[in-house]
Amino acid sequence: MPNEMTDGFHLVIEAMKLNGLDTIFGVVGIPVTDLARLAQAEGIRYIGFRHEQSAGHAAAIAGYLTQKPGVCLTVSAPGFLNGMVALANATINGFPMIQISGSSDRAIVDLQQGDYEELDQMNAAKPYAKAAYRVNRPADIGISIARSIRAALSGRPGGVYLDLPADVLSASLDADAAARSLVRVVDPVPRQIPAPQALERALDLLAQAQRPLIILGKGAAYAQADADIREFIEKTAVPFLPMSMAKGLLPDDHPQSAAAARSYALAQADVVMLIGARLNWLLGHGKSPQWSAAARFIQIDIAPTEIDSNRPIAAPVVGDIASSMAALLAMLKPGRIKPDSLWLREIDQRRQRNAERMRERLAANPSPMDFYSALGAIARVLEDKPDVYLVNEGANTLDIARNVIDMRAPRKRLDCGTWGVMGIGMGFAIGAATISGKPVVAIEGDSAFGFSGMEIETICRYQLPIVVVIFNNGGVYRGDDVNRGGGADPAPTVLMKQAHYEKLIEAFGGAGYQVTDPQALATTLAAALASGKPALINCVIDPTAGTESGHIGNLNPQSAIAFRN
Repeated sequence: MPNEMTDGFHLVIEAMKLNGLDTIFGVVGIPVTDLARLAQAEGIRYIGFRHEQSAGHAAAIAGYLTQKPGVCLTVSAPGFLNGMVALANATINGFPMIQISGSSDRAIVDLQQGDYEELDQMNAAKPYAKAAYRVNRPADIGISIARSIRAALSGRPGGVYLDLPADVLSASLDADAAARSLVRVVDPVPRQIPAPQALERALDLLAQAQRPLIILGKGAAYAQADADIREFIEKTAVPFLPMSMAKGLLPDDHPQSAAAARSYALAQADVVMLIGARLNWLLGHGKSPQWSAAARFIQIDIAPTEIDSNRPIAAPVVGDIASSMAALLAMLKPGRIKPDSLWLREIDQRRQRNAERMRERLAANPSPMDFYSALGAIARVLEDKPDVYLVNEGANTLDIARNVIDMRAPRKRLDCGTWGVMGIGMGFAIGAATISGKPVVAIEGDSAFGFSGMEIETICRYQLPIVVVIFNNGGVYRGDDVNRGGGADPAPTVLMKQAHYEKLIEAFGGAGYQVTDPQALATTLAAALASGKPALINCVIDPTAGTESGHIGNLNPQSAIAFRN
């Protein structure tokens, strides 16, 4: 009797199952359709999207939330390229994901003889991924999945590309030999223990500080060392500033939070401890005028190459954050670190003054609504719902929501991250809802929603508990710009006025609503969340509300044309 046979399709699925990869986000087509069918048949959940970029974003955020690689499946060439946006974004942000793409015949591609969707995908992916691999023999599928998992998770997490040519997927091989080729990854994320002298140096510097500040980045949130981070902050009494996706590691209303006194804290701090945060553009590269030129830095990071990237780091601690925080706590002696009482009092006073100004702004009830009145209504609904995931993108929608909506639990705020890229909204929402089963509220600028809006069909098809709230002011930034040439075409930043976005979800069986005042928004959002069903709220706000490029208008070069903003 001949030996039992298997093929590359089955081997991919068996390798994933062996390593606990139980969900695939993707778009099917040549040559991977049967891979998705087989995944479903073998108990792996497959979530089919309308565009590969959104599928990739879902995989990336699933990786961030679970600490195991999210898997995105795409077809060859154009589908591969669509997914690459999300893969590159995952790499930049430190999200572990694996993009698996089918590809065309290597012999024809390498000679550029014009195969179907011909593209050298592996080499195209290399500049934008942490690692890129191609499988040329079906017997290597097991080791390729293992290597992809380890590359995605170890050190600083990131995106990995895995190229699976069509002939490898369909190739037959002996089932016994195939089973022996599978690899179960052991300890894909080995602890990286910081040096004791580095820890002592960091504590010494923090003890010398009069005006210390701790900055929490999304790397701290990813580490899931929540209890140790909180204990260290509270035992040292050092004020902390959470970056956007680190909000909720400690509640935003924690008495040591300096978020409402951010500008003052950054400018006056004499020692700054970075925990999973990078001195990139989001922190002004650590330079004046945002920072004091005399400030000294402690940086805890798993990547040694991140140290001294913009400012000299006086006390580098190279190690994984969980191990580093546990070690720091073990070495911390009571009373060793004592921030100056005047510093603490000044931050607290500024925090309270700014919080009072925010309360006054949120109490206003302009007609039509603006960003603040609408976001204030959402904040009131979410106040007693810490388990709800908040996805947020846009310009003003993102910037203002970050300041208005407090987070009380870690890893619940998901936004556009390091690149500030638009289009993450629906993918992140679907990814979070899929892996958690928890409700998601996606607050979207009307422009940002356009990048991935067709995925509301995906939300309805899978009956996910996602409520999309679109801040509709009729434009990119705002909707009142004019065509300076006097023609009939709208201005570059103007979108369709009076757009009824709620009708889109109704076409797919979801619940659509239009609201024009804060009370209606709050009532509608609460009801939509309680239903546990897909919903979309078209939140009509003042077209004159918003500023050019939101809070980062300084990065948007402008000509001498006088803008009406």
